Amino acid sequence: MMQEVELKLVLTADAADQVARELPSDDATRTTMLEAIYFDTPEQTLREHGASLRIRRAGDTRIQTIKIDPAKGAGLFSRPEWERPVTDDRPRLDDTTPVFALLDGTTERLAPAFTVSVERRSWEISENGAEIELVLDRGMVRVGERQSPVCEVEIELKCGDPTALFTLARRIADMVPLRLGVVTKSERGYGLTGPVRRAFKAEPVSLDDDATTIEALRTVIGACLRHYRLNETILLETRAPEALHQARVALRRTRAALGLFKRVLGREQTAHFRSELRWLAQTLGQARDLDVLADMAAAKLGAGDVFDRIEAARGLAYDEVEVALESSRVRTVMLDLTQWLAVGDWSTGDATRAVREAPARAFAAAALRKRRQALKIDAPSLALLTDDERHAIRKDAKTLRYATEFFADLFVDAVQQKRQTKFVSTLETLQDRLGTLNDAATVPTILARLGMEDNEAALVDDRKHAKRLDRAAAAHSALLDRKAFWR
Repeated sequence: MMQEVELKLVLTADAADQVARELPSDDATRTTMLEAIYFDTPEQTLREHGASLRIRRAGDTRIQTIKIDPAKGAGLFSRPEWERPVTDDRPRLDDTTPVFALLDGTTERLAPAFTVSVERRSWEISENGAEIELVLDRGMVRVGERQSPVCEVEIELKCGDPTALFTLARRIADMVPLRLGVVTKSERGYGLTGPVRRAFKAEPVSLDDDATTIEALRTVIGACLRHYRLNETILLETRAPEALHQARVALRRTRAALGLFKRVLGREQTAHFRSELRWLAQTLGQARDLDVLADMAAAKLGAGDVFDRIEAARGLAYDEVEVALESSRVRTVMLDLTQWLAVGDWSTGDATRAVREAPARAFAAAALRKRRQALKIDAPSLALLTDDERHAIRKDAKTLRYATEFFADLFVDAVQQKRQTKFVSTLETLQDRLGTLNDAATVPTILARLGMEDNEAALVDDRKHAKRLDRAAAAHSALLDRKAFWR
Protein backbone atom coordinates (compact mmCIF):
# COMPACT_ATOMS: atom_id res chain seq x y z
CA MET A 1 0.00 0.00 0.00
CA MET A 2 1.18 3.52 -0.73
CA GLN A 3 -0.11 6.92 0.38
CA GLU A 4 -1.06 9.16 -2.52
CA VAL A 5 -0.92 12.96 -2.10
CA GLU A 6 -2.10 15.15 -4.94
CA LEU A 7 -3.75 18.44 -5.78
CA LYS A 8 -6.59 18.24 -8.29
CA LEU A 9 -7.60 21.24 -10.43
CA VAL A 10 -10.23 21.57 -13.15
CA LEU A 11 -10.08 23.78 -16.22
CA THR A 12 -11.71 24.31 -19.60
CA ALA A 13 -10.66 22.56 -22.80
CA ASP A 14 -9.17 25.78 -24.21
CA ALA A 15 -7.24 26.32 -20.98
CA ALA A 16 -5.95 22.76 -21.15
CA ASP A 17 -4.62 23.42 -24.66
CA GLN A 18 -2.79 26.49 -23.38
CA VAL A 19 -1.27 24.61 -20.43
CA ALA A 20 -0.04 21.90 -22.78
CA ARG A 21 1.62 24.55 -24.96
CA GLU A 22 3.18 26.47 -22.07
CA LEU A 23 4.67 23.57 -20.12
CA PRO A 24 8.06 22.35 -21.36
CA SER A 25 8.00 19.56 -23.91
CA ASP A 26 11.01 17.24 -23.77
CA ASP A 27 11.95 13.58 -23.50
CA ALA A 28 10.40 13.42 -20.01
CA THR A 29 6.98 14.40 -21.38
CA ARG A 30 4.72 11.41 -22.06
CA THR A 31 1.37 11.03 -23.80
CA THR A 32 -0.68 7.93 -23.03
CA MET A 33 -4.17 6.76 -23.96
CA LEU A 34 -5.88 5.26 -20.91
CA GLU A 35 -9.00 3.10 -20.90
CA ALA A 36 -10.46 2.19 -17.51
CA ILE A 37 -13.36 0.00 -16.46
CA TYR A 38 -14.81 0.61 -13.00
CA PHE A 39 -16.56 -2.28 -11.25
CA ASP A 40 -19.20 -2.52 -8.55
CA THR A 41 -22.13 -4.67 -7.48
CA PRO A 42 -25.68 -3.87 -8.65
CA GLU A 43 -26.30 -2.28 -5.23
CA GLN A 44 -23.06 -0.24 -5.54
CA THR A 45 -21.56 -1.79 -2.41
CA LEU A 46 -18.11 -0.34 -3.07
CA ARG A 47 -19.44 3.17 -3.60
CA GLU A 48 -21.44 2.91 -0.38
CA HIS A 49 -18.21 2.23 1.54
CA GLY A 50 -16.10 4.94 -0.13
CA ALA A 51 -14.17 2.47 -2.30
CA SER A 52 -13.47 2.21 -6.01
CA LEU A 53 -12.15 -0.67 -8.12
CA ARG A 54 -10.89 -0.21 -11.65
CA ILE A 55 -8.83 -1.98 -14.28
CA ARG A 56 -6.95 0.50 -16.44
CA ARG A 57 -5.38 -0.41 -19.78
CA ALA A 58 -2.44 1.51 -21.24
CA GLY A 59 -1.20 -0.19 -24.40
CA ASP A 60 -0.82 -3.88 -23.56
CA THR A 61 -0.54 -3.30 -19.81
CA ARG A 62 -3.44 -3.65 -17.40
CA ILE A 63 -3.30 -2.44 -13.79
CA GLN A 64 -5.99 -3.08 -11.21
CA THR A 65 -6.34 -0.24 -8.68
CA ILE A 66 -8.35 -0.08 -5.48
CA LYS A 67 -8.81 3.24 -3.67
CA ILE A 68 -10.41 3.91 -0.32
CA ASP A 69 -11.63 7.46 0.24
CA PRO A 70 -14.19 7.51 3.09
CA ALA A 71 -13.48 11.14 4.06
CA LYS A 72 -13.78 13.19 0.89
CA GLY A 73 -11.77 16.39 0.79
CA ALA A 74 -11.47 19.54 -1.30
CA GLY A 75 -8.72 19.76 -3.89
CA LEU A 76 -6.06 18.06 -1.79
CA PHE A 77 -6.44 14.28 -1.80
CA SER A 78 -4.65 11.80 0.45
CA ARG A 79 -5.95 8.22 0.39
CA PRO A 80 -4.80 4.60 0.59
CA GLU A 81 -4.29 2.86 -2.76
CA TRP A 82 -3.59 -0.72 -3.81
CA GLU A 83 -2.30 -1.69 -7.26
CA ARG A 84 -1.47 -4.95 -9.01
CA PRO A 85 -1.00 -6.05 -12.64
CA VAL A 86 -3.71 -8.22 -14.22
CA THR A 87 -3.90 -10.03 -17.55
CA ASP A 88 -7.49 -9.25 -18.57
CA ASP A 89 -10.56 -7.21 -17.59
CA ARG A 90 -11.56 -9.43 -14.67
CA PRO A 91 -10.93 -8.19 -11.11
CA ARG A 92 -8.50 -10.19 -8.94
CA LEU A 93 -9.13 -9.76 -5.23
CA ASP A 94 -7.69 -11.30 -2.08
CA ASP A 95 -7.57 -10.57 1.62
CA THR A 96 -4.74 -8.03 1.27
CA THR A 97 -7.29 -5.28 0.51
CA PRO A 98 -10.46 -4.22 2.39
CA VAL A 99 -12.58 -4.68 -0.74
CA PHE A 100 -12.35 -8.44 -0.37
CA ALA A 101 -14.07 -8.21 3.02
CA LEU A 102 -16.66 -5.72 1.74
CA LEU A 103 -17.72 -8.27 -0.87
CA ASP A 104 -17.71 -11.18 1.58
CA GLY A 105 -14.77 -12.79 -0.16
CA THR A 106 -16.36 -13.13 -3.60
CA THR A 107 -16.21 -11.25 -6.90
CA GLU A 108 -19.14 -13.03 -8.55
CA ARG A 109 -21.50 -10.04 -8.33
CA LEU A 110 -19.00 -7.50 -9.61
CA ALA A 111 -19.83 -6.05 -13.03
CA PRO A 112 -18.68 -3.06 -15.11
CA ALA A 113 -20.36 0.11 -13.80
CA PHE A 114 -18.87 2.72 -16.17
CA THR A 115 -15.82 3.44 -18.31
CA VAL A 116 -13.31 6.29 -18.42
CA SER A 117 -11.28 7.12 -21.52
CA VAL A 118 -8.64 9.86 -21.32
CA GLU A 119 -5.60 11.15 -23.09
CA ARG A 120 -2.98 11.73 -20.40
CA ARG A 121 0.01 13.99 -20.80
CA SER A 122 2.59 13.70 -18.01
CA TRP A 123 5.47 15.93 -16.93
CA GLU A 124 8.15 15.35 -14.31
CA ILE A 125 8.84 18.73 -12.71
CA SER A 126 11.34 19.91 -10.10
CA GLU A 127 9.96 22.74 -7.97
CA ASN A 128 11.90 24.24 -5.05
CA GLY A 129 13.71 20.98 -4.42
CA ALA A 130 10.56 18.86 -4.65
CA GLU A 131 9.89 16.26 -7.32
CA ILE A 132 6.39 16.51 -8.75
CA GLU A 133 4.46 14.62 -11.39
CA LEU A 134 1.93 16.75 -13.27
CA VAL A 135 -0.67 15.06 -15.45
CA LEU A 136 -3.21 16.64 -17.76
CA ASP A 137 -6.20 14.39 -18.41
CA ARG A 138 -8.71 15.05 -21.17
CA GLY A 139 -11.42 12.59 -22.09
CA MET A 140 -14.85 11.21 -21.24
CA VAL A 141 -16.68 9.17 -18.62
CA ARG A 142 -19.46 6.99 -20.08
CA VAL A 143 -22.41 5.01 -18.76
CA GLY A 144 -24.50 3.67 -21.62
CA GLU A 145 -25.63 6.68 -23.65
CA ARG A 146 -24.74 9.18 -20.94
CA GLN A 147 -21.34 10.82 -20.74
CA SER A 148 -19.44 13.51 -18.83
CA PRO A 149 -16.27 15.27 -20.04
CA VAL A 150 -13.03 15.15 -18.05
CA CYS A 151 -10.54 18.03 -18.20
CA GLU A 152 -8.31 18.27 -15.16
CA VAL A 153 -4.79 18.67 -13.88
CA GLU A 154 -3.45 16.46 -11.11
CA ILE A 155 -0.24 17.49 -9.36
CA GLU A 156 1.26 14.66 -7.29
CA LEU A 157 4.12 15.10 -4.84
CA LYS A 158 6.76 12.40 -5.27
CA CYS A 159 9.14 13.81 -2.67
CA GLY A 160 9.86 17.12 -0.98
CA ASP A 161 7.87 19.95 0.60
CA PRO A 162 4.08 19.90 -0.10
CA THR A 163 4.22 23.69 -0.49
CA ALA A 164 5.76 23.04 -3.90
CA LEU A 165 2.41 21.63 -5.08
CA PHE A 166 0.80 25.01 -4.54
CA THR A 167 3.72 26.95 -6.01
CA LEU A 168 3.33 24.95 -9.22
CA ALA A 169 -0.46 25.30 -9.11
CA ARG A 170 -0.12 29.09 -8.94
CA ARG A 171 2.25 29.10 -11.90
CA ILE A 172 -0.44 27.32 -13.89
CA ALA A 173 -3.14 29.62 -12.49
CA ASP A 174 -1.15 32.56 -13.86
CA MET A 175 -1.54 30.98 -17.31
CA VAL A 176 -5.24 29.99 -17.20
CA PRO A 177 -8.27 30.08 -14.86
CA LEU A 178 -8.32 27.06 -12.50
CA ARG A 179 -10.75 25.77 -9.91
CA LEU A 180 -10.27 23.26 -7.13
CA GLY A 181 -11.21 19.76 -8.18
CA VAL A 182 -13.27 17.82 -5.64
CA VAL A 183 -14.74 15.05 -7.81
CA THR A 184 -12.86 11.88 -8.67
CA LYS A 185 -13.36 10.12 -11.98
CA SER A 186 -15.20 7.36 -10.15
CA GLU A 187 -17.61 9.92 -8.67
CA ARG A 188 -18.23 11.30 -12.16
CA GLY A 189 -19.10 7.80 -13.33
CA TYR A 190 -21.40 7.06 -10.42
CA GLY A 191 -23.06 10.43 -10.96
CA LEU A 192 -24.10 9.26 -14.42
CA THR A 193 -25.81 6.16 -13.02
CA GLY A 194 -28.52 8.18 -11.27
CA PRO A 195 -30.74 11.21 -11.94
CA VAL A 196 -29.21 14.58 -12.81
CA ARG A 197 -28.42 16.45 -9.60
CA ARG A 198 -29.80 19.94 -9.08
CA ALA A 199 -27.82 20.48 -5.87
CA PHE A 200 -25.75 18.70 -3.23
CA LYS A 201 -26.53 18.87 0.46
CA ALA A 202 -23.70 18.72 2.99
CA GLU A 203 -22.31 15.23 3.38
CA PRO A 204 -21.79 13.74 6.86
CA VAL A 205 -18.36 14.61 8.24
CA SER A 206 -16.42 11.40 8.92
CA LEU A 207 -14.19 11.66 12.01
CA ASP A 208 -12.49 8.87 13.93
CA ASP A 209 -13.42 9.03 17.59
CA ASP A 210 -9.71 9.30 18.45
CA ALA A 211 -9.02 12.10 15.95
CA THR A 212 -6.78 14.97 17.02
CA THR A 213 -7.94 18.57 16.77
CA ILE A 214 -5.82 19.24 13.67
CA GLU A 215 -7.20 16.15 11.96
CA ALA A 216 -10.75 17.22 12.76
CA LEU A 217 -10.05 20.77 11.59
CA ARG A 218 -8.77 19.70 8.18
CA THR A 219 -11.53 17.15 7.69
CA VAL A 220 -14.32 19.55 8.65
CA ILE A 221 -13.18 22.50 6.56
CA GLY A 222 -12.24 20.24 3.65
CA ALA A 223 -15.80 18.86 3.68
CA CYS A 224 -17.20 22.41 3.68
CA LEU A 225 -15.10 23.40 0.65
CA ARG A 226 -16.15 20.25 -1.19
CA HIS A 227 -19.81 21.07 -0.43
CA TYR A 228 -19.28 24.53 -1.92
CA ARG A 229 -17.45 23.39 -5.04
CA LEU A 230 -19.99 20.70 -5.88
CA ASN A 231 -22.75 23.30 -5.91
CA GLU A 232 -20.67 26.04 -7.54
CA THR A 233 -20.20 23.76 -10.56
CA ILE A 234 -23.93 23.15 -10.92
CA LEU A 235 -24.72 26.83 -10.33
CA LEU A 236 -22.37 27.96 -13.10
CA GLU A 237 -23.85 25.41 -15.51
CA THR A 238 -27.57 25.70 -14.72
CA ARG A 239 -28.31 28.66 -12.40
CA ALA A 240 -30.38 26.21 -10.33
CA PRO A 241 -31.80 27.97 -7.24
CA GLU A 242 -31.23 24.80 -5.19
CA ALA A 243 -27.52 24.89 -6.05
CA LEU A 244 -27.26 28.58 -5.18
CA HIS A 245 -28.91 27.91 -1.82
CA GLN A 246 -26.58 25.01 -1.04
CA ALA A 247 -23.49 26.96 -2.18
CA ARG A 248 -24.47 29.71 0.23
CA VAL A 249 -25.05 27.18 3.02
CA ALA A 250 -21.59 25.75 2.31
CA LEU A 251 -20.02 29.20 2.64
CA ARG A 252 -21.81 29.76 5.96
CA ARG A 253 -20.64 26.36 7.17
CA THR A 254 -17.06 27.18 6.15
CA ARG A 255 -17.16 30.51 7.96
CA ALA A 256 -18.63 28.81 11.01
CA ALA A 257 -15.89 26.17 10.96
CA LEU A 258 -13.18 28.83 10.70
CA GLY A 259 -14.70 30.57 13.71
CA LEU A 260 -14.88 27.35 15.72
CA PHE A 261 -11.20 26.62 15.08
CA LYS A 262 -9.82 30.17 15.20
CA ARG A 263 -8.00 29.42 18.46
CA VAL A 264 -5.84 26.98 16.47
CA LEU A 265 -5.75 28.82 13.15
CA GLY A 266 -5.01 32.30 14.47
CA ARG A 267 -7.29 35.31 14.45
CA GLU A 268 -5.74 37.43 11.68
CA GLN A 269 -5.77 34.89 8.86
CA THR A 270 -9.09 33.48 10.03
CA ALA A 271 -10.62 36.96 9.88
CA HIS A 272 -9.28 37.45 6.34
CA PHE A 273 -10.79 34.26 4.98
CA ARG A 274 -14.08 34.74 6.82
CA SER A 275 -14.30 38.24 5.33
CA GLU A 276 -13.73 36.96 1.79
CA LEU A 277 -16.32 34.23 2.22
CA ARG A 278 -18.78 36.72 3.70
CA TRP A 279 -18.44 38.90 0.60
CA LEU A 280 -19.20 35.94 -1.64
CA ALA A 281 -22.08 34.76 0.54
CA GLN A 282 -23.61 38.23 0.43
CA THR A 283 -23.40 38.24 -3.36
CA LEU A 284 -25.21 34.92 -3.48
CA GLY A 285 -27.59 36.17 -0.81
CA GLN A 286 -28.95 38.91 -3.08
CA ALA A 287 -30.11 36.26 -5.54
CA ARG A 288 -31.32 33.92 -2.78
CA ASP A 289 -33.53 36.67 -1.30
CA LEU A 290 -35.18 37.09 -4.69
CA ASP A 291 -35.65 33.33 -5.05
CA VAL A 292 -37.58 33.34 -1.78
CA LEU A 293 -39.53 36.46 -2.73
CA ALA A 294 -40.43 35.01 -6.14
CA ASP A 295 -41.75 31.83 -4.53
CA MET A 296 -43.75 33.94 -2.09
CA ALA A 297 -45.20 36.07 -4.89
CA ALA A 298 -46.08 33.01 -6.97
CA ALA A 299 -47.89 31.39 -4.04
CA LYS A 300 -49.78 34.51 -2.90
CA LEU A 301 -50.35 36.42 -6.12
CA GLY A 302 -49.70 34.03 -8.99
CA ALA A 303 -48.51 35.20 -12.40
CA GLY A 304 -48.67 38.91 -13.08
CA ASP A 305 -46.78 42.19 -12.96
CA VAL A 306 -45.40 41.77 -9.42
CA PHE A 307 -44.01 38.33 -10.17
CA ASP A 308 -42.57 39.49 -13.52
CA ARG A 309 -40.75 42.41 -11.89
CA ILE A 310 -39.29 40.15 -9.22
CA GLU A 311 -38.20 37.65 -11.89
CA ALA A 312 -36.46 40.39 -13.86
CA ALA A 313 -34.57 41.51 -10.75
CA ARG A 314 -33.70 37.90 -9.99
CA GLY A 315 -32.19 37.46 -13.45
CA LEU A 316 -29.92 40.47 -12.87
CA ALA A 317 -28.92 39.14 -9.45
CA TYR A 318 -27.91 35.81 -10.99
CA ASP A 319 -25.86 37.73 -13.56
CA GLU A 320 -23.95 39.32 -10.68
CA VAL A 321 -23.45 35.89 -9.09
CA GLU A 322 -21.99 34.56 -12.32
CA VAL A 323 -19.58 37.50 -12.59
CA ALA A 324 -18.42 36.91 -9.02
CA LEU A 325 -17.95 33.16 -9.49
CA GLU A 326 -15.96 33.69 -12.68
CA SER A 327 -13.69 36.22 -11.00
CA SER A 328 -10.08 35.52 -10.09
CA ARG A 329 -10.92 36.68 -6.57
CA VAL A 330 -13.13 33.64 -5.93
CA ARG A 331 -10.79 31.15 -7.59
CA THR A 332 -7.81 32.56 -5.69
CA VAL A 333 -9.42 32.52 -2.25
CA MET A 334 -10.34 28.86 -2.66
CA LEU A 335 -6.78 27.93 -3.59
CA ASP A 336 -5.37 30.16 -0.84
CA LEU A 337 -7.62 28.58 1.75
CA THR A 338 -6.74 25.05 0.66
CA GLN A 339 -3.01 25.82 0.83
CA TRP A 340 -3.36 27.49 4.23
CA LEU A 341 -5.18 24.49 5.64
CA ALA A 342 -2.60 22.09 4.25
CA VAL A 343 0.72 23.83 4.93
CA GLY A 344 -0.02 27.11 6.75
CA ASP A 345 2.28 28.34 9.53
CA TRP A 346 -0.46 27.67 12.08
CA SER A 347 0.09 23.91 11.58
CA THR A 348 3.71 23.96 12.77
CA GLY A 349 3.91 26.75 15.37
CA ASP A 350 4.70 25.95 18.98
CA ALA A 351 2.03 28.20 20.51
CA THR A 352 -0.90 25.93 19.60
CA ARG A 353 0.91 22.60 19.35
CA ALA A 354 -0.70 21.21 22.50
CA VAL A 355 -4.27 21.94 21.40
CA ARG A 356 -3.58 20.82 17.80
CA GLU A 357 -2.38 17.44 18.94
CA ALA A 358 -4.93 16.99 21.73
CA PRO A 359 -8.02 14.80 21.23
CA ALA A 360 -10.64 16.55 19.12
CA ARG A 361 -13.40 15.35 21.44
CA ALA A 362 -12.34 17.71 24.22
CA PHE A 363 -12.00 20.61 21.80
CA ALA A 364 -15.43 19.85 20.31
CA ALA A 365 -17.14 19.62 23.71
CA ALA A 366 -15.77 23.03 24.70
CA ALA A 367 -16.82 24.57 21.37
CA LEU A 368 -20.36 23.13 21.60
CA ARG A 369 -20.73 24.28 25.19
CA LYS A 370 -19.68 27.81 24.25
CA ARG A 371 -22.04 27.98 21.25
CA ARG A 372 -24.97 26.76 23.28
CA GLN A 373 -24.22 29.32 25.97
CA ALA A 374 -24.60 32.07 23.34
CA LEU A 375 -28.26 31.07 22.95
CA LYS A 376 -29.10 31.33 26.65
CA ILE A 377 -31.38 34.32 26.87
CA ASP A 378 -34.70 34.28 28.75
CA ALA A 379 -37.37 32.83 26.47
CA PRO A 380 -39.82 35.72 27.05
CA SER A 381 -37.09 38.10 25.92
CA LEU A 382 -37.20 36.66 22.41
CA ALA A 383 -40.43 38.54 21.70
CA LEU A 384 -38.91 41.80 22.94
CA LEU A 385 -35.88 41.69 20.67
CA THR A 386 -35.59 43.70 17.46
CA ASP A 387 -35.59 41.91 14.13
CA ASP A 388 -31.82 42.34 13.89
CA GLU A 389 -31.30 40.94 17.38
CA ARG A 390 -33.46 37.91 16.60
CA HIS A 391 -31.48 37.45 13.40
CA ALA A 392 -28.30 37.37 15.48
CA ILE A 393 -29.86 34.63 17.63
CA ARG A 394 -30.73 32.78 14.42
CA LYS A 395 -27.09 32.95 13.29
CA ASP A 396 -25.95 31.62 16.66
CA ALA A 397 -28.40 28.75 16.29
CA LYS A 398 -27.03 27.97 12.83
CA THR A 399 -23.46 27.92 14.13
CA LEU A 400 -24.48 25.53 16.90
CA ARG A 401 -26.25 23.34 14.33
CA TYR A 402 -23.19 23.23 12.08
CA ALA A 403 -20.90 22.45 15.03
CA THR A 404 -23.24 19.64 16.05
CA GLU A 405 -22.99 18.17 12.54
CA PHE A 406 -19.22 18.65 12.31
CA PHE A 407 -18.49 16.84 15.56
CA ALA A 408 -21.26 14.21 15.55
CA ASP A 409 -18.87 11.27 15.07
CA LEU A 410 -16.96 12.16 18.24
CA PHE A 411 -19.91 11.40 20.55
CA VAL A 412 -21.18 7.97 19.65
CA ASP A 413 -22.15 6.02 22.75
CA ALA A 414 -25.81 5.09 23.10
CA VAL A 415 -26.71 7.88 25.55
CA GLN A 416 -24.89 10.52 23.51
CA GLN A 417 -26.56 9.44 20.28
CA LYS A 418 -30.02 9.49 21.82
CA ARG A 419 -29.44 12.95 23.25
CA GLN A 420 -27.90 14.14 19.98
CA THR A 421 -30.95 13.07 17.96
CA LYS A 422 -33.31 15.00 20.23
CA PHE A 423 -30.98 17.99 20.40
CA VAL A 424 -30.66 18.28 16.61
CA SER A 425 -34.41 17.86 16.06
CA THR A 426 -35.20 20.66 18.51
CA LEU A 427 -32.47 22.87 17.05
CA GLU A 428 -33.87 22.36 13.54
CA THR A 429 -37.30 23.45 14.77
CA LEU A 430 -35.83 26.62 16.32
CA GLN A 431 -33.97 27.42 13.10
CA ASP A 432 -37.11 26.96 11.01
CA ARG A 433 -39.20 29.20 13.23
CA LEU A 434 -36.57 31.91 13.46
CA GLY A 435 -36.16 31.62 9.68
CA THR A 436 -39.86 32.27 9.15
CA LEU A 437 -39.62 35.39 11.29
CA ASN A 438 -36.54 36.54 9.40
CA ASP A 439 -38.19 36.03 5.99
CA ALA A 440 -41.13 38.19 7.06
CA ALA A 441 -38.77 40.86 8.40
CA THR A 442 -36.62 41.06 5.27
CA VAL A 443 -39.41 41.21 2.67
CA PRO A 444 -40.08 44.96 3.21
CA THR A 445 -36.36 45.72 2.77
CA ILE A 446 -36.15 43.72 -0.45
CA LEU A 447 -39.33 45.30 -1.84
CA ALA A 448 -38.00 48.77 -1.00
CA ARG A 449 -34.78 47.98 -2.85
CA LEU A 450 -36.88 47.04 -5.89
CA GLY A 451 -39.11 50.10 -5.58
CA MET A 452 -42.11 47.84 -4.89
CA GLU A 453 -43.08 48.97 -1.36
CA ASP A 454 -46.76 49.11 -2.32
CA ASN A 455 -46.87 45.31 -2.53
CA GLU A 456 -45.80 44.66 1.07
CA ALA A 457 -49.33 44.14 2.40
CA ALA A 458 -50.06 41.57 -0.29
CA LEU A 459 -46.98 39.49 0.56
CA VAL A 460 -46.60 39.80 4.34
CA ASP A 461 -49.40 38.95 6.78
CA ASP A 462 -48.58 40.86 9.98
CA ARG A 463 -51.51 39.23 11.77
CA LYS A 464 -49.43 36.04 12.17
CA HIS A 465 -46.45 37.81 13.69
CA ALA A 466 -47.43 37.25 17.33
CA LYS A 467 -48.09 33.57 16.71
CA ARG A 468 -44.71 33.19 14.98
CA LEU A 469 -43.00 34.81 17.97
CA ASP A 470 -44.72 32.45 20.40
CA ARG A 471 -43.73 29.41 18.34
CA ALA A 472 -40.10 30.57 18.13
CA ALA A 473 -39.99 31.24 21.89
CA ALA A 474 -41.38 27.75 22.57
CA ALA A 475 -38.71 26.17 20.36
CA HIS A 476 -36.03 28.23 22.08
CA SER A 477 -37.17 27.07 25.53
CA ALA A 478 -37.28 23.46 24.34
CA LEU A 479 -33.69 23.66 23.12
CA LEU A 480 -32.43 25.01 26.43
CA ASP A 481 -34.18 22.12 28.18
CA ARG A 482 -32.35 19.52 26.07
CA LYS A 483 -29.49 17.66 27.71
CA ALA A 484 -26.05 18.26 26.22
CA PHE A 485 -24.99 15.23 24.17
CA TRP A 486 -21.28 16.07 24.38
CA ARG A 487 -20.92 15.26 28.09
